[in-house]
Amino acid sequence: MTADPMQQDPMQDAADAAAEDQAQADTIESLRAELEQLRAQSLVERADLENQRKRLERDVRNACRFANKQLLGDLLPVFDSLEAALNAAPADDPLRDGVVLTLRELSRVCENNGLVEVAPNPGDAFDPERHQAMSAVPSETIAPGGVVQVFQKGYVLNEQLLRPAMVAVASQD
Repeated sequence: MTADPMQQDPMQDAADAAAEDQAQADTIESLRAELEQLRAQSLVERADLENQRKRLERDVRNACRFANKQLLGDLLPVFDSLEAALNAAPADDPLRDGVVLTLRELSRVCENNGLVEVAPNPGDAFDPERHQAMSAVPSETIAPGGVVQVFQKGYVLNEQLLRPAMVAVASQD
């Protein structure tokens, strides 16, 4: 009996099938690794996009909050001038009422735009974050380190110091 050329050795068939299964398993494992790598890359890119979105939102929010910083900063000498006019005007001067109303309206508009006055009272503690000490003077009524006198009011715009209040501080004798 002669061997049929169409018949193959069963051992060879099994080896070929095993090799083919191994090749498919390797391909599947390679594809899984590639898929995991793509998932990880996708997560990183998504996180980067989210961080960029948050950064952009914060920048836009800050731009809106501080868009009027220059204008409000330019108005500070106007406050100083109106207050100086009030301090110099006699109580019975008819123009004094107009200056008071103008100062009140200017203050209202600026406060609505985030500007807050920093004007410590005598005896308040010196705050280096909001006050600038111009001098140290002896005081019998105010504890050392307390504000004795305010030379110029300070201003804060949306929790950011625009100008510190200039003060005299009680010295330690």
